[in-house]
Amino acid sequence: MKKTTIALALAMAWLLAGCGGRDEAPPTESVETAAEAATNEVLPTIELQEGDGLPDVLPDGLVWETNLDDPIFASPEAKRGGTYRSYMTSFPLTLRLVGPDSNGGFAGVTRANQMSPVALHPETRRPIPELATEWAFGEDGRSMYYRINPAARWSDGEPVTAEDFVFTVQFMRSKSIMAPWYNNYYTDRIRDVKAYDDYTFGVQGADAKPGVEMHANYAIGPTPRHFHVLNENWTKDFNWKVAPNTGPYQISTVEKGKYIELERKQDWWGDDLRYYKHRFNPDKIRYRVIRDVNSAWQHFLKAELDTFGLVLPNFWHDKAASADEVRAGYIDRYWFYNDLPTPSGGFFLNTSNPLLADRDTRYGMGHSMNFDRVIRTVLRGDYERLPTFQLGFGEYDNHDITPRQYDIDKAGELFRKAGFTKRDAEGILIREDGTRLSFRVTYGATHHTERLGVLKEEARKAGVELVLSLIDSAAAFKQMQEKKHDIAWMTWGTGGLSPRYWEHFHSDNANRPQTNNITNHANPEMDTLIMAYRGSSDLDERVQLARTLEAMVHESGVFIPSFHVPYTREGAWRWMRLPEHLGTRRSGALFNPLGPSAGYTSGGLFWIDAEEKARILEAKDAGETFEPVIVEHREHRRS
Repeated sequence: MKKTTIALALAMAWLLAGCGGRDEAPPTESVETAAEAATNEVLPTIELQEGDGLPDVLPDGLVWETNLDDPIFASPEAKRGGTYRSYMTSFPLTLRLVGPDSNGGFAGVTRANQMSPVALHPETRRPIPELATEWAFGEDGRSMYYRINPAARWSDGEPVTAEDFVFTVQFMRSKSIMAPWYNNYYTDRIRDVKAYDDYTFGVQGADAKPGVEMHANYAIGPTPRHFHVLNENWTKDFNWKVAPNTGPYQISTVEKGKYIELERKQDWWGDDLRYYKHRFNPDKIRYRVIRDVNSAWQHFLKAELDTFGLVLPNFWHDKAASADEVRAGYIDRYWFYNDLPTPSGGFFLNTSNPLLADRDTRYGMGHSMNFDRVIRTVLRGDYERLPTFQLGFGEYDNHDITPRQYDIDKAGELFRKAGFTKRDAEGILIREDGTRLSFRVTYGATHHTERLGVLKEEARKAGVELVLSLIDSAAAFKQMQEKKHDIAWMTWGTGGLSPRYWEHFHSDNANRPQTNNITNHANPEMDTLIMAYRGSSDLDERVQLARTLEAMVHESGVFIPSFHVPYTREGAWRWMRLPEHLGTRRSGALFNPLGPSAGYTSGGLFWIDAEEKARILEAKDAGETFEPVIVEHREHRRS
């Protein structure tokens, strides 16, 4: 994703139609946009170890690069205008992008509206200008230098300067933001940042990286110094303030518990950039809260929403196929295969639970989950079994790993080794002291209930009780971040050009709230390899270490992989237009108004045809029908 910083590419990505929130929202209040004058906190200094640090003067002999040669992927036929209407399943807990409760689904929208120095081209995988016009590599192999586009502006009209990038590191290291993950990352991984003039800055990372991965690791984004007041009240005071951003839209209306609306900036500074022309076309984007996906489907059929995700098999095969609006040709359907890193979805076993601290129990759980049955039945054979935690990174992938298969006998043998030798009256395995093999599964989306129901019944045959706990998506994620779950059923988004292990599996993040190690996994041997992987600049070595680490994740048993979906499927009213090629190789969704996918800039390609909309609605009222349209695009499907 395109984010305030590349570190945000590690954020959670729910497999939901919408975003995080809560059941009861506070009263409506006006959107706050006024910038504050200065920070009250004494900003942290950058503490450097021997050998660290950028030069005080911009080095001579830097070879400045840019990229204005890659192909354009937006359509010159795109039209500006209209309101794009979408939905979220619950309201966000905050508009902040860091700190408590900030990692909910709607944060993906606001982060996508922040630009980085460079982005990755969705077809060539090469860096292309975003906030920066040029970049250069330092001789030490772990430093990058960027020249900022002087035209770049925050949404309040202030120029984006090199000092905003310096402030990012100070901001992210601040204890005021109550974000230990960011505190750690911007202390350990981002070692130095310097402004050399108003529009030139350098950033030095902890380790050298190969080629383009330097951008993926160290191309930090700016933070508006003029806006934030860092002190002990920051998380409260800035909970609902709308921060200035660098992207094409600005939040204009927040009706708490009901909707959030974004407006297209007039004369956005990036409109004429080569890779941003003819993109981000609606004048407004409106996300309304519709808590149930089936209710949202009814709103879509009433033309109250413009598009709808049809990845769920029952929506594609049943609801869409039988809907009068689809059969009458008012709504088109798209099945588009992409080539992206695979989100890491499945069961995350919390090893702070004494039962799950036993590896035999975890292995037994792996053999108790009948994912193949779920794929054959609930998922209609459309999805594929995910073999391992991280997949889709080319040569980094470890194809020698196969997931543990459903095997009651093997599960029983493992559970007996863990002390579960008898069954109670309900058929659940118990120990001699009466301890039951029972776990609460926390999840945050109603459409996962049927899948989990099948897994629950199949697991019972192996003597395992799964207690399904469906709660609001934001509350579910909050519970997982606070490590208060037994088993988390969720999916993490992926970003960058290589797998990430530190945030999910390093012991630094175990048994601490507000980190992504929700299994509380801690293994000193693996810690050593994770740090070697992070510190290596040799591609062959990194590949080998990644494959070894992936095998160690599998051997730990803390993660049970579920399924992956190598495509997007979407429905759209006929007035929604796409380029001739529909999307790019890295388009995670065709009707994505803002967001990139896994670090690649690819969103904002569609537009709204106002004349066609009037014609279709008139035809619908008159009972006129059209030939139904189903478009299937397989060009980017991985073999």
